Amino acid sequence: MRYFNLSRWWSIVLKEFLQIRRDRLTLGMIGALPIIQLTLFGFAINTDPKHLKTDIVLAEQSEFTRSFISALRNTGYFDIEDALSSQSEADAALASGRAQFVISFPNGFSAQLLKDQKPKVLVEVDATDPTTTANALSALNKVAQSALKRDLNHVVHVVDSNSPYSYELMIHKRYNPEGITQYNIIPGLMGVILSMTMVMMTSLSITRERERGTLENLLAMPVEALEVISGKIIPYIIVGLIQCTTILLFAKLLFRVPFEGNMLTVYAVSLLLILANLMVGITISALARNQLQAMQMTFFYFLPSILLSGFMFPFFGMPKWAQIIGNVLPLTHFNRVIRGILLKGNGWVEIFPNVWPIMLFALTVMLLGVFFYKNTMD
Repeated sequence: MRYFNLSRWWSIVLKEFLQIRRDRLTLGMIGALPIIQLTLFGFAINTDPKHLKTDIVLAEQSEFTRSFISALRNTGYFDIEDALSSQSEADAALASGRAQFVISFPNGFSAQLLKDQKPKVLVEVDATDPTTTANALSALNKVAQSALKRDLNHVVHVVDSNSPYSYELMIHKRYNPEGITQYNIIPGLMGVILSMTMVMMTSLSITRERERGTLENLLAMPVEALEVISGKIIPYIIVGLIQCTTILLFAKLLFRVPFEGNMLTVYAVSLLLILANLMVGITISALARNQLQAMQMTFFYFLPSILLSGFMFPFFGMPKWAQIIGNVLPLTHFNRVIRGILLKGNGWVEIFPNVWPIMLFALTVMLLGVFFYKNTMD
């Protein structure tokens, strides 16, 4: 019977340290992951988003409307972007996601205000993500009580200028009036699941063959890099579409998510995301020397995707540098597209500004994958 030997034990410890030191990717991940997590959670994640895009439908210019708009800006929650001229423009701005709020002043707002007729100000909100707008709506209610007090105090014939209800805010939460979080989370989960499974499965593809010794046989075959890559991803495309169908069935039958848009459009956009993530996986697979490295690189890609895409935390609450990184990732644009189709009934006109970045990402990563695989063949 052998007893525990301190010398043998210490030799094994030193061997593991040497192995980690020689594996540069693992060594880099040990240092990089904590820094990335601290940066993302510490600086990028903010559950109180401000500077939300706000458009105004302004039927008249007066000291009262100017005071109200100025009060909105002073809260920090509203960035007044454009002055719209019609309700149809307001509908388009909300549907496309160009605006989070649209505030409409009625004709004769000032005259009704001076006659104490309590004019109605319409506030339309894109409520697809309730957490994004909750604090802004609270600030808006405070603005309603105090924005015009100073102006109205100078008007003698107003019946009660100290009343906080000189006008009425009509808040219309569109697309998700009840604020059900599942309507926002479930479509986002579809993109997260597709990203995770597609990248993970394909990232192990070439590295698995390299470890098993079958890569040499594949390299000896008279095939081009593009043929190998496209041949490898076709089965996973079918798997991805099956996953899409499963998620959509559960979303409809179990969570009662509304399906306002065209299902063919949903599948077309999902196919683009599947292709983009499969190409990321193939590129990782060509770069990694073993399956452990492939899993590490997959995690390195997946962590920013889930944190900076607007799936878990409000996208507009993040600082600009984090939004720039998030806008590079296909999951960010897919989340906007899938929520727009399912909850708003958006078509290709509304979603195309978020579709072409996914296409560009997929094409870029495909070219990188072919390049690195050709290097493997050489």
